[in-house]
Amino acid sequence: MSATCYSILIATVIFDFQRFRNYKFSWIDLPIIICSLSPFMASISNNLGVYDGLASSLSQTVRYGFPYLLGRLYLGNFLGMKRLAMAIFVSGLIYMPLCLYEVIMSPQLHRMVYGFMGQRQFIQSIRLGGYRPTVFLFHGLSVGMWMMAATLIGWWFWQSGTLKKVWNIPITFFVAALTVTFILIKSTGAYIYLAYGLMVLFSTKWLRKKILLIILIVSISIYLFLGATGQVSGTKGDQFLDLLSSVIPEQRLSSLEFRLDNEEILVEKALERPIFGWGGWGRNRVYDYNSAGELVNISTTDSLWVIQYGINGALGLISIFATSLLPSLMFVVSKSRYPARFWFHPKIAPVAVISVILPIYMLDCTFNNQYNPVFMFLSGGLAGFR
Repeated sequence: MSATCYSILIATVIFDFQRFRNYKFSWIDLPIIICSLSPFMASISNNLGVYDGLASSLSQTVRYGFPYLLGRLYLGNFLGMKRLAMAIFVSGLIYMPLCLYEVIMSPQLHRMVYGFMGQRQFIQSIRLGGYRPTVFLFHGLSVGMWMMAATLIGWWFWQSGTLKKVWNIPITFFVAALTVTFILIKSTGAYIYLAYGLMVLFSTKWLRKKILLIILIVSISIYLFLGATGQVSGTKGDQFLDLLSSVIPEQRLSSLEFRLDNEEILVEKALERPIFGWGGWGRNRVYDYNSAGELVNISTTDSLWVIQYGINGALGLISIFATSLLPSLMFVVSKSRYPARFWFHPKIAPVAVISVILPIYMLDCTFNNQYNPVFMFLSGGLAGFR
């Protein structure tokens, strides 16, 4: 991923430098700047040295800052957002037969092409009596999130009339096929994300209301606050699991319980250095002595939020989530320019659906850490949209 980000940015400097001259800094770019600098502050505050801080900040900048900047340079208009939304939709269509193959034959394409398995633990590909595809991504969860985005865009394009045909075939056919494929990939969390995205879609179309999207953004913010202050644990965590037990399969509930238990001890460690975090080198993890008297890591870091909180503190946590949530929020609250009744205009629909996808992706980041630079690319584009 880093090589891809470097290559595109270097190509932009060489062949399209005028883009940088046209770039205009805005206050909405502050979160990504803070996000890129937060590892340096973490290293300095933990006496890890200037070199470690610079190296960590460079890594964070390449990982998140470069895609965001490229989005700001290229996507801050109707045409740019439409092209990217169409690209995601078409990529879902391309992935569709690959997913169907792995649903039947098990995740083997990565091994067949590259010679090794892409996912470390094959058992995580077994879901609901069948297989969950990984294709060429790191994990089946990544495939679920990507296909969710492609499917939601397809529905939005279909309902808004933004795209009527693909390869001279009515889009209805592709949306139906993509939806069926999405169901077959067996990603429970992604099912919930798509369902919520469709609820936002139809609430804006029929009720002319954006309230469901605002609720999502506010809920993520509240959860991060409660989680970072150690309030989503113990009795409250058990009550939350009891609430979900009636709608989530036992296997998935056990997985969520495991994550919450680990987040509880990781947050306790993070609260020892809440502002700038512990820095790198595994210092954010929890260690204890095993039966052999060896000091070992007893924690598992699954979600992006707890990783950023532990390594880069509240500074890193707030900035990375604000980078994606703030552009969506600004688009949602711009009642005078983009009221809900216009969200299904063919010109505005691509921007509207992206403003929905980003909070859903950040919601997933409160449970998982499935990095994909395209979502940060979307954040940059939406931040620069005028």
